[in-house]
Amino acid sequence: MDAADLRMFQSVASTGSMSKAALELNTVQSNVTARIKSLEDEVGFALFERTNRGVTLTAAGRRLLPFAARAARLLDDARRAVADEGTPSGVLTIGSLDTTAALHLSPVLAAYVAAHPAVDLSLKTGTTCELVEQVLDRQLDGAYVCGPANHPDLQVEPFVREELVILTAPAITSFEALSRKPDLKIVVLKAGCSYRLQLEAMLARRGIVGVRQLEFGTIQAIIACVSAGVGVTLLPRALLGSIWERGRLRVHPLPNDEGQVETVFIRHREAFTSSALRAFMDMARPALTTVAAE
Repeated sequence: MDAADLRMFQSVASTGSMSKAALELNTVQSNVTARIKSLEDEVGFALFERTNRGVTLTAAGRRLLPFAARAARLLDDARRAVADEGTPSGVLTIGSLDTTAALHLSPVLAAYVAAHPAVDLSLKTGTTCELVEQVLDRQLDGAYVCGPANHPDLQVEPFVREELVILTAPAITSFEALSRKPDLKIVVLKAGCSYRLQLEAMLARRGIVGVRQLEFGTIQAIIACVSAGVGVTLLPRALLGSIWERGRLRVHPLPNDEGQVETVFIRHREAFTSSALRAFMDMARPALTTVAAE
């Protein structure tokens, strides 16, 4: 069993076809078929069930697949480690919550790009659930998510603490007023958003249940709808700047145990830490001290 065999096995498993795997690997189908047969002979089990529509993994194949993926990642890390001579370069992909990117990362990103022009830096935003999965799957070098992030494969370090507030239209004066609304709606980002989950839990603790959810793709759309009285939301206080000073929104502070959330930086515990990633982490850490001191 070698790396080439496992890579071919992964390709067949992901495409569900010997011929598609051959195209993906830039080889001929007969080579793929022969290598898979050789691998099956070596392990002593059939790895695929052949049908007229292609192939599907057997139980043995499903057991082998995570090990093949782990081997491929290990080899990729080995190649990156050999090529990394200590000067930040190459591709660096960082994930972030939309709110964290808007509030805290702009100066870090600008300084990093200026200091390390040989790095192709990419920032991808998403929900905490999405970002955690992408870090675990090695699609991201690291990501800023809502803590806590408890997973044995993740290395976690704090970044910043935020004050969360409930936001409503100006006419809503209290949580009691919310509970009297028969058609209460929460205006939130898509499923997997940590603020959305916390808002639902906060309302439930106050006996406000069965609320309707309205999903929007941007923070700006959420703020506009809340201001218009469509529903309520939960966001970091710092995100809104002077919006409520113009009377567009009412801010409802929360008790300390509910009104504080920690944003953390996560990366895969076993992944290779490149010079580019190490330089980014070193540059982002002073931002934590500055923000926390304000």
